[in-house]
Amino acid sequence: MNVTTPLYAEGELPRYARHIALREIGGPGQARLKRASVLVVGAGGLGAPVLLYLAAAGVGRITIVDDDQVSLSNLQRQIIHSQDRLGIPKVVSARIALAGVNPFVSVTPVEERLDEGNAARLVAGHDLAIDAMDSLPARHLLNAACVAARVPLLSGAISQWEGQVTLYAPALGAPCLSCLFPVIPPEELLPTCTSAGVMGALPGIIGAMMAAEAIKLIAGAGRTLAGRLLIQDALWGESREIAIHRRDGCPVCGMIVGEAA
Repeated sequence: MNVTTPLYAEGELPRYARHIALREIGGPGQARLKRASVLVVGAGGLGAPVLLYLAAAGVGRITIVDDDQVSLSNLQRQIIHSQDRLGIPKVVSARIALAGVNPFVSVTPVEERLDEGNAARLVAGHDLAIDAMDSLPARHLLNAACVAARVPLLSGAISQWEGQVTLYAPALGAPCLSCLFPVIPPEELLPTCTSAGVMGALPGIIGAMMAAEAIKLIAGAGRTLAGRLLIQDALWGESREIAIHRRDGCPVCGMIVGEAA
């Protein structure tokens, strides 16, 4: 006799009642969230709200990749960490926080820096990858691995008062990161949060947008940001959108044939 393993643990389902009440998500969309496996690279400013909201939403499996430790200067914006976890790996701190939000989510911490040698391995087996890093070269490595694996890449970036979000998905007809940024500038020319500063709530704003996009994409709700770059200016309270397109001859995604516009 075949016995089907229940999708939800005993007492788990009521926590998702407000999602299930949304006609765009409902029971089927929540089940897709429960079955999903998401890779989040970066457990800092952007990764913090993304991880918290994905866990709260009931995403079944979350892999967290980061090689940094929690420091005092992180606490101004990286809300997943706390004073009593200073000095421990960020992936461990994040796992502790997610367990407190939703004990029914399977969390895999990976204390590694994403590089050319591990990018493909880290992406493998996931339905969605989320770029919450602050290194453009590392973003390009993750982008290439996602294109090769045909895994959508949700990406966010922040600096000072401004942030942006988009979905790179050549298999869905959208551009990849290399279509938009074909040349990687020298690292010394790229501003970082350390050198340029960042308003503490900005990662929360952009990270929450990223989490919303991930939930929509997995649940099959609404319109994604594929082919659109959303820019939020928190200093002036303005947002704008730029259409982005695949680049002919892109060396990363040029061989991918879009399945949908």
